[in-house]
Amino acid sequence: QVQLAESGGGLVQPGGSLRLSCAASGTIFSINAMGWYRQAPGKGRELVARITSVGTTNYGDSVKGRFTISRYNAKNTVDLQMNSLKPEDTAVYYCNAFCNGGDYWGQGTQVTVSS
Repeated sequence: QVQLAESGGGLVQPGGSLRLSCAASGTIFSINAMGWYRQAPGKGRELVARITSVGTTNYGDSVKGRFTISRYNAKNTVDLQMNSLKPEDTAVYYCNAFCNGGDYWGQGTQVTVSS
């Protein structure tokens, strides 16, 4: 079994920054990709950013140029640096890992951007 533990959410003013972290633990043989998705109230879950084991990244169109994903393979962790935050970035952010041939999700962390 694999567990994902997220941290770093909270309340921030527009234009501010937050850094999310996610650590994978448990019986891990391989992690092909890790990433972050988000879900705002009344909307579906959408890709924020994803990074593969070789460092290939994908970003959602709405966060390109503002968010940066980083992965630390030795520690099975992935971070999401979020800059220039906007109210529309408000959502629950979920960590995801494609690991051991399966898809795993964290419990989610709330990010609220408001003045």
